[in-house]
Amino acid sequence: MTDPRPIETVDPDVAHLIEADVKRQDTHIHLIASENFASRAVMEASGSVFTNKYAEGYPGRRYYEGCQIVDEVEDLARHRAMELFGAEHANVQPHSGAQANMAAYFATIKPGDTVLGMRLDQGGHLTHGSPVNFSGQLYNFVAYGVDPESEVIDMDEVRRLALEHRPKIVLAGYSAYSRLLDYEAFRAIADEVGALFMVDAAHFIGLVAGGAYPNPVPYADIVTATTHKALRGPRGGLILSRAEYAKAIDKAVFPDTQGGALFNQIAAKAVCFREASTPEYRQYAHQVVRNAKAIADALAERGVRIVSGTTENHMFLVDVRSIDEELTGKEAATLLDNLGITLNRNAIPFDPRSPFITSGIRIGTPAVTTQGMGEAEMVQIADLIAGALHDRTDEDVLEGIRMAAAQLAAKFPPYEAGFPGHV
Repeated sequence: MTDPRPIETVDPDVAHLIEADVKRQDTHIHLIASENFASRAVMEASGSVFTNKYAEGYPGRRYYEGCQIVDEVEDLARHRAMELFGAEHANVQPHSGAQANMAAYFATIKPGDTVLGMRLDQGGHLTHGSPVNFSGQLYNFVAYGVDPESEVIDMDEVRRLALEHRPKIVLAGYSAYSRLLDYEAFRAIADEVGALFMVDAAHFIGLVAGGAYPNPVPYADIVTATTHKALRGPRGGLILSRAEYAKAIDKAVFPDTQGGALFNQIAAKAVCFREASTPEYRQYAHQVVRNAKAIADALAERGVRIVSGTTENHMFLVDVRSIDEELTGKEAATLLDNLGITLNRNAIPFDPRSPFITSGIRIGTPAVTTQGMGEAEMVQIADLIAGALHDRTDEDVLEGIRMAAAQLAAKFPPYEAGFPGHV
């Protein structure tokens, strides 16, 4: 018989750490663009008895017995994802966005083939060709970037590089870019050179679900994504594709790159797809974008430079050198976290500093929007950030900001009192 005792009894050390992070989450303002607060229903599914089931393969084609129920769970998640995004095929097994990208590459190209993707130091992702990642080690990535003046993706450069290098995949997507993607232009370039068009929508798929960001599915051959971030689901990956790639995608996930699926996470993905199909979620997604614009505009009014000048999604980059040439992203992010405002350092386009130090910070609004904050609170947060960075050596000012951040966070707790973890 399994141990029925609660975690506080079985493992007080881990219970204490859970309680400590609940406190951190309750008392900080959360502006990391890739984080959010999952619902109780999502977390209940994630922690359900589906944790106990191991199975390899796909519904109706498993290598283990006893899969009748998990087959239904996976089919439910797949069909909900297809309906939500208008896709012909969905694979909900990838453990992460990186695993989804790996499977997409495995399904369509061979090691050594050329992929055209966005530069990591100008907004791209680790799996878009970084030399320390499998993508850069297995494939020949050619990188496009942003225009030095506008800091918007230079589509002329994308086309020029595509014609020069004839990639097998033209890849659009980002982890630190605040503008819309021109799917039609990317599609036309891919067609011109006979390449597949793939979109890594990990950061903005939640906005797509809520109608607050254009849907890449009608344009792309393959769309990869994560189910956390703005989608507000469990940590995991997702692949959407045209029907002609379904068989290759499924094989690339299992058995090529993964073994048994995580059915607790797939159940939680099914829940989040249902949540994302509601009118309430649609309102949420649009509020995320409004909040990002509000805080970016407020910071700009306070003399802080926003990379590319604005945002059209859920995040943006700040050039901290606009406050002080000597200020680094690392210093800014560490200071703000100590004051109760959590975000992350980030390289900005043409950054002269290393990726560990950086000249920028990244700000995102999915989590604070989940907490119920609106444009008025975004202006308050902008005041706190600008004040802290401008007066970072004034302990009296910083203490006032710390108190103000705590008071604002206390007004918008992510979870109700008595929620599991609140000991």
